[in-house]
Amino acid sequence: MIITKAIITAMPDEAELIIKKYSLKEVKILWALTIYEWEILSEDNENEKLVLLLCGVGKIHSAFATTYLFENYDPYKVINIWVVGNLNPWNIKIGDVVIPNTFVQHDVYIPEAIDSLKYLRDPIFTQYAIGEEYNLEKFSLHLNGICVTGDQFIDNEDLKAELVEEHSADIVDMEAYSILSVAKNYDALDKMVVIKSVSDGADNEAADAHVGNLDAAMQNAVVILEFVL
Repeated sequence: MIITKAIITAMPDEAELIIKKYSLKEVKILWALTIYEWEILSEDNENEKLVLLLCGVGKIHSAFATTYLFENYDPYKVINIWVVGNLNPWNIKIGDVVIPNTFVQHDVYIPEAIDSLKYLRDPIFTQYAIGEEYNLEKFSLHLNGICVTGDQFIDNEDLKAELVEEHSADIVDMEAYSILSVAKNYDALDKMVVIKSVSDGADNEAADAHVGNLDAAMQNAVVILEFVL
């Protein structure tokens, strides 16, 4: 029996630490999607496979990667890991890791009167991440929170404030809701874990902060990845 655990991440800079840590080997390229694998024989003689899907940025690429994963593998666990912008600087700091449990699409507008499309407005919930935060000395781990997803990098104070006011959001990314939407269609939300490490403040300094903090933020995320795997 092969137990497959999968990781989905967006950018090469985010994937690099994981690829090196687990000696992953590139096995296939499908335009923006690159697939890496690693397989070992565990102590109980069960083969364990680790698959990493480097999908590219945004909801379209992440949805394609997640669909490809479920169509070509039978994953036991799927982990979405990468860096995010911080919308809650009162409780969350740069470098902290968040395992959110509520996900919303912030860049889709569907009038309330069109009830047949309410699934585009509805939040998605996961059960993995409910609990208290942990102080790990170098950074804190937050085991709940609201993550909003949209196809835009947030570096605008007005938009940041709008996301907080409208969604009470803690962090913002460009992929999580899309990945979980696909998983929900495969009835696989119970297999999903989302690990987000904060790289920037989603403000007018976000682009520079994202680049400057990305490596350190991903190192913190990989610490938590080890526990989750």
